[in-house]
Amino acid sequence: MFGKIIEMENNIVVLENLEVAPTANYINYHVVFNEENRKVIGEIISIKEKEIKVLLVGEVKDDIFYSGVLKKPNFTTKARLIYKSEVELFLGNQDISNKNNLYIGKSNTYEGFKVCADLNDFFANHFAIIGNTGSGKSCGVAKIIQNLFYHNDTSLPANAHIVLFDVYGEYNTAFQNLNKIPGMGYKNFTTKLDFSEGDVLNIPAYFLEVDDLALLLGATTSAELPIIEKAIKLVYIFNSQDEVMQSYKNDIIASSLLDILSSGNNPVQIRDQIVAVLTYYNTTTLNLDTIIVQPGYSRTIKQCLNIDQQGKMNSVSFVVDFLSKFKKLDLSTVNTESSLVYDLDDLYYAFEFALISEGALKSEKVYEELNQLKIRLQQIINSPNKVFFSGTEERISKEKYISDLFSSESGKRQIINMNLNYIDERFAKKLTKIYTKMFFDFTTSLEPRASFPIHIILEEAHRYVQNDNDIEVLGYNIFDRITKEGRKYGVLLGLITQRPSELSHTALSQCSNFISFRMFHPEDLKIISNISSNVSSETVEQLKSLTPGTAMVFGVSFKLPLLTKLELPNPMPQSTSVDIKNTWFN
Repeated sequence: MFGKIIEMENNIVVLENLEVAPTANYINYHVVFNEENRKVIGEIISIKEKEIKVLLVGEVKDDIFYSGVLKKPNFTTKARLIYKSEVELFLGNQDISNKNNLYIGKSNTYEGFKVCADLNDFFANHFAIIGNTGSGKSCGVAKIIQNLFYHNDTSLPANAHIVLFDVYGEYNTAFQNLNKIPGMGYKNFTTKLDFSEGDVLNIPAYFLEVDDLALLLGATTSAELPIIEKAIKLVYIFNSQDEVMQSYKNDIIASSLLDILSSGNNPVQIRDQIVAVLTYYNTTTLNLDTIIVQPGYSRTIKQCLNIDQQGKMNSVSFVVDFLSKFKKLDLSTVNTESSLVYDLDDLYYAFEFALISEGALKSEKVYEELNQLKIRLQQIINSPNKVFFSGTEERISKEKYISDLFSSESGKRQIINMNLNYIDERFAKKLTKIYTKMFFDFTTSLEPRASFPIHIILEEAHRYVQNDNDIEVLGYNIFDRITKEGRKYGVLLGLITQRPSELSHTALSQCSNFISFRMFHPEDLKIISNISSNVSSETVEQLKSLTPGTAMVFGVSFKLPLLTKLELPNPMPQSTSVDIKNTWFN
């Protein structure tokens, strides 16, 4: 079949085609160039009547395959088809019961051979599964995860922690059988509020830190962060019965009223603002009926705000003197690590007062800008989404919360499915970011490091892992941070998407393994061709015509880019296309 080498350019070798009447299609088969102390391996990418093009992909030395070719074969070197005994060198160990192997699927080129990845090389790195809708992504994800648990009865990944953010509610059926395996566990959390699909997702409101609330409330500038930070501290003050906290509360109210009195507004505005504040924010010590004692008479604060016929508040100086006796608040001493339990309503109350105590009332423009946070919080409180932050009657730590997620009555739980199907895309993105940040913060606090690995798999990742403005507001994007820093702490991302060109460029660039199903869009195909030097333009073209369930796999856990047929999962996810024929005519 192969004649002499007639041309070499870059990593392409052109051979004479000696087979006059071809009887088989050898596209994607591999060729061996035998040389002293090594074998150069190439992949057939084109066959014409008089020539065969071969892409050089690696070398074999001492029965070990190495990707990449340092030195091209000589023009006098003879080529031959690879032997079956050599194929395993780059397809991976064929023993799928070996716990170090991750079974991916069957070789699309070599009949009877399996494609396996080194388990550690695959799951110790970020990965991406990409392809058009209907190409087999959901089934592929389900099958690969099932393969972790169903191919080895003697050694199971009991300490795995896989969190799947399921935007369409597809995967619940795919992993339920895991609960039938001793020591294994699966749990579906849902955004469907009638509890018909399992427990409803719930993050206690007191878990929400400054960055979490910035994400939840759609903060657009870093200038909004101090208001959020102050609101969190104020919620501890206004919900505590501690005597010191009550003193803080008086100080805050007094300071805010003094700001209003010195705002320069007309007396009517000042009176109305003070009455409004003390109507909603008051204590037994400081309220509208608090009596201010002066020599010869006593008056309430409300009486001191009366305006005479000339439009003046003649007794307002008494109020100023009275309020000035309160201390200036030092919020840095407020302990936000207490056992206090609070909800979104308490946060809203604190937000209102944070705006007032920051002097936002002095500037209508500033107030309108910062008040958007309070308005968005009110919208959540008035919507069904409030349920997702209802919390618990007794305060629990984030460590216990995460531990409980991965625990069941019968033991450990390895897979958690977060069904986001019943909320809108924008709110789902916020929830996903908040959960992801919580998992990352948890793992970074652990000693020893990476002792509790968590794999976060994002279905339709292009919806969430985007080039958005988090970096301008928070100084980081949580997904980009994890792709850059997560490996050393044991937080790994799996990005499932039909539009890799819409993903965050930083996140995608940090992925080390790829499973690419059928794709058509030129921008997406260009990304694939740029990811790996071993992916030829001819191979990229093949992605356009792949059948559903067939993918090209490549990355650090694969010796070569390999066309692979993934088997159907059992049970299947609920991801099949609508059956128009039966729906229309039955």
